[in-house]
Amino acid sequence: MDVYHLLRKLTIRKIWNFLLLSISYFLSIVFKKHFLWGYPPNLAIEPSSLCNLSCPECPAGTNNLSGVKGFMDIGLFNKILDETGLYLTFLTLYFQGEPFLNNRLFDMIKRAVGRNIYTATSTNGHFLTTENVRGIIESGLDRLIISIDGTTQEVYEKYRVGGDLKTVISGIEKVVKWKKKLHSSKPFVIISFLALRTNEHQIKNIKELGKKLGVDKVVIKTAQVKDMSCRNDLVPAGEKLTRYKFVDGHYELRKKLTNRCRRVWSSPVMTFDGHTVPCCFDKNAEHSMGEITTSNFMNIWFGNCFRDFRKRILNGRETINICCNCTSGQTIFVRKNG
Repeated sequence: MDVYHLLRKLTIRKIWNFLLLSISYFLSIVFKKHFLWGYPPNLAIEPSSLCNLSCPECPAGTNNLSGVKGFMDIGLFNKILDETGLYLTFLTLYFQGEPFLNNRLFDMIKRAVGRNIYTATSTNGHFLTTENVRGIIESGLDRLIISIDGTTQEVYEKYRVGGDLKTVISGIEKVVKWKKKLHSSKPFVIISFLALRTNEHQIKNIKELGKKLGVDKVVIKTAQVKDMSCRNDLVPAGEKLTRYKFVDGHYELRKKLTNRCRRVWSSPVMTFDGHTVPCCFDKNAEHSMGEITTSNFMNIWFGNCFRDFRKRILNGRETINICCNCTSGQTIFVRKNG
């Protein structure tokens, strides 16, 4: 059903745009020159840069985000959607903070769904009250990702500092219950489990918990560490569970960094205050391509700043700091229930 809901969002315009973008990306790689035909089919928007938890590797949780913090204004959200929505297929309402702290989140979801855009969000699961769960389902949200990084409170709170596992599990039960009660096939519910040294022994347990709760999928993900210059107690012992190898006193990515990145051609990110950044690895908006508050998005997308950044990707990605710790798409295990 998840694939079905995604395919329903496609139009001739969106398919043609995707083909043009794919061709321009392919030619850019082959000729090491910048080509860009088309508009981003994917976009991430940050409803909130604030969070209720204090996860040790998260810049929002450790209060290490530079600049001001806050919530996206609904007027700014509407402007972004008006300027990008015609070609958007997939919208992620999440970046650094907890989306459900923004009291206009459901308005954002409804607006995106009304524009025929597949809409997803990710949460730590502490705000899945009955009222919010009904709001999630009635808003038409397509995908809901809920983070659970431990199957016992003792293990869970080692990373999700300040979190309560029972509250999260109770929230998931409400989502599953109200989906049935309202005869809704949406949202597609995913449990996301971040593999760490503290919880790697519970991977089997999280799969069992997902099946018991009746979610649609359980995803095991590798963790990113901020400081690669020294050992980190959170990095799993199991080689298959980590994206790094420890060499000469520092971490290195297991996979070689290549001079290509589809995300920079297809999936920009908007911070809560309107900065356009190249991807979700730019946690602190160090590489702002422009501000949507003072410019039109298409001027930013096709502008010199973004063009120069893509050229750097093609000719020396290792020189870009946010790329050196990038392991986009490294998921270890995906389990479908049912």
